[in-house]
Amino acid sequence: MPPSGRFTAPPLSRTVPPSLGTPPKPPKPTGPSDLLPTNLVAGHVTRGGSGPCYGFVSEDGVEYALHGADAGTLAEGSFVTLRISARSVRMNCGPGVPASIVPR
Repeated sequence: MPPSGRFTAPPLSRTVPPSLGTPPKPPKPTGPSDLLPTNLVAGHVTRGGSGPCYGFVSEDGVEYALHGADAGTLAEGSFVTLRISARSVRMNCGPGVPASIVPR
């Protein structure tokens, strides 16, 4: 029994508290899950008409000189997504990176 007028706390637990340990490493970053094929470009038609030559500026600001014999009519100012490839026909379609429109 403690001396009078003194209060003693109960003894602490004899159990060793768990250690927090090393925190887990964060997961490695992953690439974007919404990758588009590299041959798809979206942007505005700058030189339209019934073809076969068109002007086009992509969302990235790249100007293209497109050739598409079967592309139909593309209205100037319209926003489109096109599948393109390196130009297979030697034709001058104006300023920009030469490319061909790939039909569906």
